[in-house]
Parts: sequence; C-alpha cells; structure tokens
Amino acid sequence: MSISSSVAPAMRRARVGVALLFLTNGALFANILPRYPEVKASLNLDAAAYGLAIAAFPAGAIAAGLTGAILIRRFGSARVAVISTILVGLSLLAASVAPSVIFFALGLFIGGAMDAITDVGQNAHSLRVQRGYGRSIINSFHAIWSIGAVLGGSMSAAAIALALPLGIHLSISAVMFTAVALVALRLCLPGRDDFTEEDAVADGPEITGALRRVGMKTVLVIGALALIAIAGAVVEDAGMSWATLYLTASLDAPAVIAATGYIALVGAQFIGRSIGDRMVDRFGQRNVARAGGLIIAVGMGVALAFPTVPMTVVGFALAGFGSATLIPAALQAADEMPGLRHGAGITIVSWLLRLGFLLSPPFVGFIADNAGLRAGLIMVPVAGVAAIVFAGVLEGRRGQRGMSELST
Repeated sequence: MSISSSVAPAMRRARVGVALLFLTNGALFANILPRYPEVKASLNLDAAAYGLAIAAFPAGAIAAGLTGAILIRRFGSARVAVISTILVGLSLLAASVAPSVIFFALGLFIGGAMDAITDVGQNAHSLRVQRGYGRSIINSFHAIWSIGAVLGGSMSAAAIALALPLGIHLSISAVMFTAVALVALRLCLPGRDDFTEEDAVADGPEITGALRRVGMKTVLVIGALALIAIAGAVVEDAGMSWATLYLTASLDAPAVIAATGYIALVGAQFIGRSIGDRMVDRFGQRNVARAGGLIIAVGMGVALAFPTVPMTVVGFALAGFGSATLIPAALQAADEMPGLRHGAGITIVSWLLRLGFLLSPPFVGFIADNAGLRAGLIMVPVAGVAAIVFAGVLEGRRGQRGMSELST
C-alpha cells in the first residue's frame, strides 16, 4: 500500500483546509498591494513617509508574533488561524478607506498583528497534518500561499482596470475570503491531540530560556538563519511595497501593467516552491539557496542597470524565483537546531525575519527620497548576495550539515 493511499480521509480533508488557509492568507494582503500608489497619492505622502506608514504592517506582526503560541494552546490552531484571517481582511479594509496616514498605518498595524497570529496558527496546523501524512508536505502549502498572492494581485489588477473604488474592492475581498476561511475551518482537524505541534510552539519565556541554555555558536547559527530569512523577506517586500510604485512613478508604466511586477514575483516564487522540494532533495538546501541568491543578485541587478518595463518585470520574476526556498529553508533548519526545545528555533527565526519586513520599507523609502527609488531597490541584489554568504549554515547535499558542525 502506498503512503498516499494509507492516509486517513480526515487527514486528506485537513490538508485541503490548511491549503485554503494559506491561499487566503496570500490573497488578502495581495489585494491591497498594487493599489498602494493610489493610497500614497490620496494621502499626499513622500517616499519616506510612505515607507514608514507601510512598515506598520510588519511592526504589528512583530508586536503580536509571540502571542500566537498562547492563543493556539488555548483555542486550537485552526480556530485561531481562521478568526485572525477574518480580522486581517477587516483591518485591510479599514486601512483602504482611512482618511489620514495615522488611520492608514493603524489599520495596517492591526492587520499585521492578525497576520502574524494567522501565520503561527496555519503553520502549526500544517505540521499536525504533515505528521499524519508521515512525509514532508509543508513546502506545498507555501507554494499555495504564492498562488493566493497571484490571485489577490490579479484581483487588484482587475479592480484597477475596472476603476473599482478601493473600499468596494477590499470589501469584496474581505467577504470572499472570510467565506473561504470558514469553509477551511470545517475541513481542518478538530480539537487537539495529546501532543500536537500546537504544544511545540514556543512563546517569549521559552525562547529566552532556550537561548540561555545554548552556546554562542548556536546563537550565531540562529543569527545566520535569520539573515537568510530576512534576505527572502527583503525580496518579497520589494515586490509588495515598491514594485507597483517603481513601475508607475519611475518607468511610467500604466497602473494595470505596473501591477504585473508583484504578480510576476509571486508567480515565479510559486514555480520555485513547486519544484523546490525536488531540487533540495537532489542538491541540498545549501546549494539551492546559493543558486537562488545568485539568481536574485544577477536578475534584479541587470533589471536595475537597464531600467525598462519588460526588463523590470523579468527582474522581479527572477528575484521571486530565486527567493522561493530561502524562508522555508531557514525555518526548517531552525526547527531542527540541536539543543533547542522543539518549536523554539522556528519561532525565533520567524519572529526575527519580520524585522526584514519592518526595516526594509522605511530604509528603501529614505534612499528613494535622496537618490531615487531605483537606488533604493539595490537592496534586492544585496539580499541575494547575503543569501549566498550565509547559506553555509544550511544542510548540504546528502545530509552534509554545515549547521550542526557550527553548533557543536
């Protein structure tokens, strides 16, 4: 009997439920991203103020990231993921109709906080399902997140083409994906097992205790893994926060065409994640991450050196493809760190990678105000180089583990 045929029907349904949660999580935020230039113009923001305002989303995520463990232990991972997903949609809707930059940033802050809790809940539940399958399936969920992001970006591009007001557009998105999330809840695993991945999610005190028990080498490895994840975050943020604005303001692309920059990034990222497991099995996490970093650096570097609309869209696509495995690889390696309570490593790196999402927008915005947005986007090829440099801590081909060598 094959492994797939031996999986219980309830587990198969739960896999569909988790997939719907990842799809919804990718689609909700992607619906507002291509319309950021409209918000920037309506609120009369310069690049620095715009960068600070959109940094409210990752700031909220950092503020709430460690509360996810407490919530899912009390209420269950699926229920928490669904409730926080609904609140993400409502928060983004509120941000889209905000009358001032303060309320816009507040909506994004609450949305980011809810998104962080969603992230912990859906990943915890995906690991419960993965344990039921007896094999790795978590990368497939991240690929479905990318499909959701493409879906959300495409919905936004269509709304722009139809001149649909932002408030109506985000209302449709919130209602649609609330319905999907509620369907997902019915499909996910009910209750809790005697021991589940919900119990393994570390909170603040456990993280502090874990770090006090390990040596400096392990801390350095965790730092390197966080930098790999942050490199992936910088690439994703470039597509989320700046691709549409760069194509419209710097390259004079029509709004509908400008939305394809982000769509190209997440679409190529989906392709990379779809084949990522096979590539990792064949070449190892380390080599795949280094190759991805090279693709990011060269692809986006060439696009910035020769700035045209087609070249830029291709550059964002190559950056998305190259970054596909960076965050999953860093999180998996962190979760397998020796000497840490199970769940502590992944929680630490997951929390730290959000610093990339927090610091990148205002930093790029500051550079853009002083040297132009094209100069600010140099952060993307720099992130690719960082991935190459720090990939040595990842698992090599056929079980060669640079990580464990450093941490012993």
